[in-house]
Amino acid sequence: MHSLSSSSASLSSVPSHHPRHPPSVPLPTLRFCGLRPEALFPRPLSLYSSCSSPARRSARRLRSTVLVSASAGNGPPSKFDYDLVIIGAGVGGHGAALHAVEKGLKTAIIEGDVVGGTCVNRGCVPSKALLAVSGRMRELQSDHHLKSLGLQVAAAGYDRQGVADHANNLASKIRSNLTNSMKALGVDILTGVGTILGPQKVKYGKDNIITAKNIIIATGSVPFVPKGIEVDGKTVITSDHALKLEFVPDWIAIVGSGYIGLEFSDVYTALGSEVTFVEALDQLMPGFDPEIGKLAQRVLINPRNIDYHTGVFASKITPARDGKPVMIELIDAKTKEPKDTLEVDAALIATGRAPFTNGLGLENINVVTQRGFVPVDERMRVIDADGKLVPHVYCIGDANGKMMLAHAASAQGISVVEQVTGKDHILNHLSIPAACFTHPEISMVGLTEPQAKEKADKDGFTISVAKTSFKANTKALAENEGEGLAKMIYRPDNGEILGVHIFGLHAADLIHEASNAIALGTKIQDIKFAVHAHPTLSEVLDELFKSAKVNSPVSSPVSEPVGV
Repeated sequence: MHSLSSSSASLSSVPSHHPRHPPSVPLPTLRFCGLRPEALFPRPLSLYSSCSSPARRSARRLRSTVLVSASAGNGPPSKFDYDLVIIGAGVGGHGAALHAVEKGLKTAIIEGDVVGGTCVNRGCVPSKALLAVSGRMRELQSDHHLKSLGLQVAAAGYDRQGVADHANNLASKIRSNLTNSMKALGVDILTGVGTILGPQKVKYGKDNIITAKNIIIATGSVPFVPKGIEVDGKTVITSDHALKLEFVPDWIAIVGSGYIGLEFSDVYTALGSEVTFVEALDQLMPGFDPEIGKLAQRVLINPRNIDYHTGVFASKITPARDGKPVMIELIDAKTKEPKDTLEVDAALIATGRAPFTNGLGLENINVVTQRGFVPVDERMRVIDADGKLVPHVYCIGDANGKMMLAHAASAQGISVVEQVTGKDHILNHLSIPAACFTHPEISMVGLTEPQAKEKADKDGFTISVAKTSFKANTKALAENEGEGLAKMIYRPDNGEILGVHIFGLHAADLIHEASNAIALGTKIQDIKFAVHAHPTLSEVLDELFKSAKVNSPVSSPVSEPVGV
């Protein structure tokens, strides 16, 4: 999801009894889900009972969780309890665990809180449930849109508790399915806080010690709350609290106008709240491609009951008490001089995330974090204080800070499993897509236009930009949803796709054709021959690829007759 110092997701929380605490530094992120299908449709163990592969044989065995304790020595053990131990059972750990058992590895996953981590319990999953509600409310409330389709609907309303229950029930269902999918495949789920004791030794819970040939750290991140902000969980909240939807304020300030702040503005305004953004940077929606951000502001901010303050910090926020409202003191982001004071009903803090790495026992393997992040190389191998690789220890997901996305964590975990099973693999992070689930949606993959220009200047090539509008798409017009733009930044000399950005109906689904093209190295002169069904929204990208002007010769693919 990134340099959004004041505007990213804050969709996680650590129980008060947990020994790890984030560093006091704002660390922005995106936080979007990357659940594998097994999370939604866990396969019963019986499906594997007739298989003969090592992975399936290991899935049949009901392994006891009574483990042989390792020796207390500092050297690596000669015999291991597990081939792979993963510390953290979020989306990243889950993806790694499932891939590991598919590869025949005896695998355990340690979780000190609840299975599913931030994404399932306090992030992607419940937030999308709320956004599904806000999307339908917007449709029902838009008289102009409905009349244009020939529809008449009575006044729309909602049951706050029913909406909250929808989000909570979805999280519970996915969490249960996630757990069942790992158990069915033979992953041991060990409960307790995981700590690395030394080479290939891990402690979990109070005094349980296990050994592992390889260890993956997948502990994720937690919300960052700046100094001067008092969170009471009722009127000054993080998104953890907001996802419970215990009340809908008449007026709420959202500190941070990035992806998650934007999503919550979509939810709150649909449910009747007035929103005020407080953004430290000079423009709203930092991190988006500027052209996409400008269009998104025109559609998602300006027509709605939203105002904003940019270039300011919330230096102090005091919860509502004794009949007084929430007080927000604003200072100029550059001069630090007092700027204004806001009095609102509630404040949502969406100021970024901090890695959840304290208390991991990293000092036992001579690892020093950098702003709380675990240093890794391009293969997710942990680097120690002397710049050397730590044997058999990897770190994936938010804890390494490479790309703070749930599905990036899962992809990194799968990459690590490929490596430990003998196949070298390096993940191309520029091919990983991201999305903001507003109405309409925003999605992106690769470089923004300013980033591409900077790279072009550095490496000595030129870039071109292609654009297509949703207004020319038949399916979008049939839905009366023609507001939208797709944009591609590319190299005209060789057809390389550098970045694609989409704002419009179902943009989060459309982006994957572009992300897969970048991942596979597909050039524009080849992908423009792909056939898209008509009439579909996918034709927005079809037209985008066809509109690009590539200097290199285009070799039309040869088609052979399939029959007569």
